Amino acid sequence: MVDISLIMGSESDRAIANRATAVLEKSKYSYEVRVISAHRNPEELEAYVSGSEAKVFITIAGLSAALPGVVASRTKKPVIGVPVSAKLGGLDALLSIAQMPPGVPVASVGVDNGANGAHLALRILNLLEAEK
Repeated sequence: MVDISLIMGSESDRAIANRATAVLEKSKYSYEVRVISAHRNPEELEAYVSGSEAKVFITIAGLSAALPGVVASRTKKPVIGVPVSAKLGGLDALLSIAQMPPGVPVASVGVDNGANGAHLALRILNLLEAEK
């Protein structure tokens, strides 16, 4: 069982994911990294999210940035979106992540800020641990 699942929509998001894993490596929490596109592999994403025992999801996506919202629609666990500056300086991805419909929340960090995505996941896990 892993504590944090980091999902990127494309291998081209690896540099942003590396910023997150650099933070996670220094923590006591376990994590795994997967590349699963919400558009190209929706069935694989559905199966992964529904079967994951992760407590928090970090999702990294650019362009339409559908990945964070799709993950949030498939779980009740916290989902953090990291927008990528693929086009329009990342503004399109940021707005896609921030403008979720009621009942499908996604937390968002700054464009290309994988490190803050990891820091937020760690804060959520620390809070959950403190409540025990």
